[in-house]
Amino acid sequence: MTDSLTGPAAAPAAPPAPDFTQRLRTAVGAPDAPLVLLGNFEVEEQWAAGEHTLPRFSADSGAAVVNRMDEFALLLGRPGDHVVLKTAPDPAYLDYLTGLGVGLPDVHVVAGQRFDRTVTADALDDPALLERLSALGASGARLLPHGTSRPEELLAERTGLPLATPGAARCKAVNSKVYSRRIADELGLRQPAGWTCETVGELAAALEGAKGLLAEGRRAVVKEAYGVSGKGLVVLDGERRADRVLKMLSAKAERAGRPDLAFVVEEWVDNRGDLNYQFTVARDGSVHFDFVKRALTEGGVHKGHRFPADLTPGQLADVTHAAARLGERLAADGYYGVVGVDAILTADGGVHPVLEINARNNMSTYQTRLQEAFVGPGRAALARHYPVRLDGRLGFDRLRELLGDLLLTDPAGSGLLVNNFATVNAGLDVRPGEPFDGRLYGIVVAGSAAELDDLDERLTARLQALGAAHVH
Repeated sequence: MTDSLTGPAAAPAAPPAPDFTQRLRTAVGAPDAPLVLLGNFEVEEQWAAGEHTLPRFSADSGAAVVNRMDEFALLLGRPGDHVVLKTAPDPAYLDYLTGLGVGLPDVHVVAGQRFDRTVTADALDDPALLERLSALGASGARLLPHGTSRPEELLAERTGLPLATPGAARCKAVNSKVYSRRIADELGLRQPAGWTCETVGELAAALEGAKGLLAEGRRAVVKEAYGVSGKGLVVLDGERRADRVLKMLSAKAERAGRPDLAFVVEEWVDNRGDLNYQFTVARDGSVHFDFVKRALTEGGVHKGHRFPADLTPGQLADVTHAAARLGERLAADGYYGVVGVDAILTADGGVHPVLEINARNNMSTYQTRLQEAFVGPGRAALARHYPVRLDGRLGFDRLRELLGDLLLTDPAGSGLLVNNFATVNAGLDVRPGEPFDGRLYGIVVAGSAAELDDLDERLTARLQALGAAHVH
């Protein structure tokens, strides 16, 4: 029968697919529970504790910025959730987000943050906060950190907040680059020539293999199992460098009385693009592919993402196939939650779909909710950070004035959508009274790739001028 106004009777509409935050809650077994979010970035530093490592160089200002990336967690929650932060967000920044229709969780601020500590360490040192978190645990909330290491387990134990992740030992094991290579081999996934090393003897044999690559005019790299953000790797530019790495790590192992270690040695492959993709493993073993993005890197350090990733159907099929196989294996090994995987496009147009597995949230995880709301079909986006040089505190109201029409203020418009403002002023307390470097994180949204590039260039130029503006 036909209705003259509505046309033929239609089948009941399928319910809309749940958004990412709801899928994540369901995956970790907390579909209706309030979440307590914790942005303990570079959790790999905790996983690497006690491991033999390569030489590392870092500055206090860099650590301060990384620790203030905790504010990203604000955007993974929704009203009724909670987030623990090192400092209170700029009220004008919160107004900006709510003005765009972004619902936010309740904020709990630690009593005495230190720029060189993670938010977890700050929280563990705040008895009043621990008491408030204990009350949340008693009311049914669950703790969802960026990644789970021993300090996050301690926070869960002291507050009674059940972890919405596997334990630290499981997360560390899955996050190892040794694990990544081994299961990629087991699953038959294409990857660069290479070796896993868990003893000094295996490292020596692997470095001999790397010398063979070098003799053929190829390059090789040594990677710590838990290196992050370009740290914990050495590119081998000759046999002497390989010999020095072996000598140094052998001496460390001998001094420690521990021959065990965790490294990967593999070919450094020329590529046509870096990819990052994410999938979510549920406690029941099901796997959901979330997205793939074109990663922007510089010197091995992550700088941002561009999406859509503009892959061919074959390349996308390789990525989604790898995600399904990896997710199945991770579930069998007792892992559930967010998984991020680094991959590369090869010179022959193919894909190495697994360079490393990240058993934790990723930068893209915190972009997903905004991506769903502001980057619709036919739109282009670039998620990145802009370096800023300041000689005093910059308030969000002042930033808004400086950016003008380059700031996204209309959900249907174009411009920069700021998704972390705390990192701008993070270096203020490192050396008080001196100029400092900060980062402004955001997602540039545009109607086309050409408009996106134009906005990015204009934003870069305008933000570079901040150093001469003497903002306070």
